[in-house]
Amino acid sequence: MNILMVDDHPGNLLALEAVLNSSDYNLISASSGEEALKCVLKKDFAVILLDVQMPGLNGFETAKLIKAREKSKYISIIFITAINQTTEHVLQGYSLGAVDYIFKPFHPETLKLKVQEFVKIYQNHEQTKRRSELQRQVELKEVNKKLESTTFDLRKNEALARVIGETLLDTIITFDDQGYTLSVNPAVKEMFGYSMEEVLGQHIVNLLPEVKYNNSESTPLQMDSIKESTGQLLEAVAKHKKGGGFPVDIQIGEAIIEDEYIYVCSIRDITIRKNMEQAKKQQYRLLEKLVEERTQKLSLANEKLRKEIDERKKVEEDLRLSKEHFYKIFESSPCLIEIRSLTDGRYINVNPSWLNYTGYRYEEVVNQNTSVLYIRQNPNQAKKESYSLKTTDRIRNAKIQYQTKSGDVHEGLLSTEIFDIQGESCILSVITDITENVRLESEMARLDRLNLIGEMAAGIAHEIRNPMTTVKGFLQLSKSDPEPFNIEYVDLMLGELNRANSIITEFLNLAKNKVSYKTLQPLNPIIEGLYPLIQAEALLSNKSISLQLGECPKTFLDEKEISQLILNLSLNGLEAMNAGGQLLVKTYTENETVVLEIQDQGCGIKPEFLDTLGTPFFTTKETGTGLGLAICYSIVERHNAVIDLKTSEQGTVFFIRFHEIENIKV
Repeated sequence: MNILMVDDHPGNLLALEAVLNSSDYNLISASSGEEALKCVLKKDFAVILLDVQMPGLNGFETAKLIKAREKSKYISIIFITAINQTTEHVLQGYSLGAVDYIFKPFHPETLKLKVQEFVKIYQNHEQTKRRSELQRQVELKEVNKKLESTTFDLRKNEALARVIGETLLDTIITFDDQGYTLSVNPAVKEMFGYSMEEVLGQHIVNLLPEVKYNNSESTPLQMDSIKESTGQLLEAVAKHKKGGGFPVDIQIGEAIIEDEYIYVCSIRDITIRKNMEQAKKQQYRLLEKLVEERTQKLSLANEKLRKEIDERKKVEEDLRLSKEHFYKIFESSPCLIEIRSLTDGRYINVNPSWLNYTGYRYEEVVNQNTSVLYIRQNPNQAKKESYSLKTTDRIRNAKIQYQTKSGDVHEGLLSTEIFDIQGESCILSVITDITENVRLESEMARLDRLNLIGEMAAGIAHEIRNPMTTVKGFLQLSKSDPEPFNIEYVDLMLGELNRANSIITEFLNLAKNKVSYKTLQPLNPIIEGLYPLIQAEALLSNKSISLQLGECPKTFLDEKEISQLILNLSLNGLEAMNAGGQLLVKTYTENETVVLEIQDQGCGIKPEFLDTLGTPFFTTKETGTGLGLAICYSIVERHNAVIDLKTSEQGTVFFIRFHEIENIKV
């Protein structure tokens, strides 16, 4: 069985040959339309696989010439294309006599099955032709032998044609040149819903109201156009008896019998094919939509990637600038900066200021695993902290002492920060050298003490002169009068001496070098022990006291000094209030400090007195010595605490903040 494959690409021919290779087929290849026509003239073919896009004669032109030849017009033609997939090109292929239209890339098994079926059709057609030819020969012989058998043969042929018409699934209608139906086969019942009798005599337009000519839009059927389209495969819209329309392919043949034109119309229902085409179109549109969505996603992904690249470049540039800034700060900082590994304590880098202050050379320090500065805590600090590399706690401005290469001990403020360098944990230590500041502060403190000594000496001289004058006067009086002293005079002199002793005692309490015996203990029990005494003093003047003691950690306290501090502030508060006032004593924890708060409801402290509070011998009381608040400030300083206050017309609040050290690592 001959099969012709026409394609201008040898690779495509090889692909077709690989798919259709069979002992039942004789595969013949042609690389152009002209070569295909030569093959058709020489041999008969069951199927022609024809490429649409070819140089010279294209597939459509080649098919048209093949169909124009009487001997080859019934050959089944399958168009194969990878480019022209539009409905217009497909319809053009069908109008030129193609039996199928396949798009590249094709499914090999589908193509193989289609060719197999068209070969079977060709074989059946050839068998029918051979039978018809034999039949004609027999009939001619019989005609020659017996003219009487002509009528019998005609009836036999009519019966055969009737059987063929009845068995065909396509509807076959014959009509005259006016368009009126002359005959119809039984398939009209299945296709149109009419009986054969209902169709006879009707105009063809009742069954085929619209026809597409030359792949144009559907137009009403016209007899003149029908006559001109004989032999062509046309699409039309058929009308069912129930009123619905459905697509069909029609092919019209023309015959002349005794000078009368008879037309035969073959009608094939292509609803399934159209549905498949519509499904393919929907699938194609869906694929287009998916491609469009995927393209949009890729565009968004590309845009996101571009932004990420830009951001990464920006981060890299910021990192470069950050490194550059850090290097400049590291090199030009007046502070001592060192970077050490937390893994082995190795010195990674030190800045010029570090080398300048310590006296070491760079080569003597870098890559050393042991500390060369011998950093230790400042002995004047209340907090006792560990500055080992093993700790991961950050340090902020801790007072320390460090030793230089020459053995000199310098004062400094230490701050640390933990960070990673290329996956290695490191510690950055910054020491601000305050040796000169400490020396200046010590000198200023010494000068302040000398100044304070002068002021206090004048105050003491003034305060003690009065009782001494009284005692001196009575002693002079006793010298001139040998009579024994009146007991009242003796009591008066003792009182004046006690007053002078009290002033001297309170003055000694101001001494900064006074020894404090501090132990780790809570603050609340001290207040609770003083509560009855303060309450009794308050009740004497018709006043009250309230305690609000919160949970506080332990801290280092001298119980006697703290008791004196609380009594002095509480009694001052009671004296500042009128009858009915309430004194509030409160404790709580705030920002890692223990806070003692003493609040009265007096008239407040005048603004002009605030700067002189705590100064020895300054008082607003008629009988006060001016040493009570000064002693309180001295006690607070010896405990490394902080005292401040808030005052208004509604009263005064004193705040004493002690460092919380119960949980400090020692």
